[in-house]
Amino acid sequence: MRLNPFDTSKIRVRSSGGGSRIPGGRGGGIGCGTIIIAAIAYFAFGADPLQTIGVIEDVQQSVPASQSQGQSQLSEQEVCNSGPYAQEACNALTSLNQTWQPEFARAGIRFQDPFLDLYRGGSVTTQGCGSATSAAGPFYCPADMGIYIDTSFYDTMARRMGAGGDFARYYVIAHEYGHHIQNLTGLAAQVRSAQQQDRSRANALQVRMELQADCYAGVWAGKNRNLIEPGDMEEGLRAASAIGDDTLQRSAGQRVNPENFTHGTSAQRMEALKRGLQSADDAQCDVYFDFG
Repeated sequence: MRLNPFDTSKIRVRSSGGGSRIPGGRGGGIGCGTIIIAAIAYFAFGADPLQTIGVIEDVQQSVPASQSQGQSQLSEQEVCNSGPYAQEACNALTSLNQTWQPEFARAGIRFQDPFLDLYRGGSVTTQGCGSATSAAGPFYCPADMGIYIDTSFYDTMARRMGAGGDFARYYVIAHEYGHHIQNLTGLAAQVRSAQQQDRSRANALQVRMELQADCYAGVWAGKNRNLIEPGDMEEGLRAASAIGDDTLQRSAGQRVNPENFTHGTSAQRMEALKRGLQSADDAQCDVYFDFG
């Protein structure tokens, strides 16, 4: 995807948990408090997604949003220029902000851009959701409106899941941005309330949240269709397929168990991404929820 270099001075980005330099690989150049790629953490790294989700919910209620630990003193420009992955992420965040802000203005909803925290390996301390290790994968914290990305996850995607390429990486950021959209619109709060009222529906509602975030990621790409290059869609669909719950369960040598799904099947995730990309209309992503 031809995301030209942007003026990244207008975005909020920082580096924490992994030093000042964010190494890059060989690639090219409208959240719920529990939104993490928990299925990947479980099947690829052995973490318990339900336990991780619970910890983030509990910590989110007790850690002040103003608390900040471990972040670097680098400027946005220095972080964005620290490596290929960082440059990609900053360009993607700028494009996402520029794409979604007008949509919120048209809908009459107050927009606030998220910040991006890039780290590599180890752990990261959020401002509102406690600490997380690299096993959690990329995640969004609604309490501080931060998108946290361990860039080593991109290497895992490419080497262990066969889902490399710049568009696959953009898809990851755009998906987490989708959770930011859900947070701003109030949908995340509705879903969280519904999950608390009926725990038996918690996983099913979580799946819907993830699929809608996939759809929003596709909408962003669809609204920037002129920048899409040959092979981009295939990269995105390959990534969506690689992180489907059923595929991850099989890869872990486990029986496919829909009751444990948290993000949707490979087919569902690919369909959600395509729905957004082909329509370029965020209203098409409403299909995943109907609260009446």
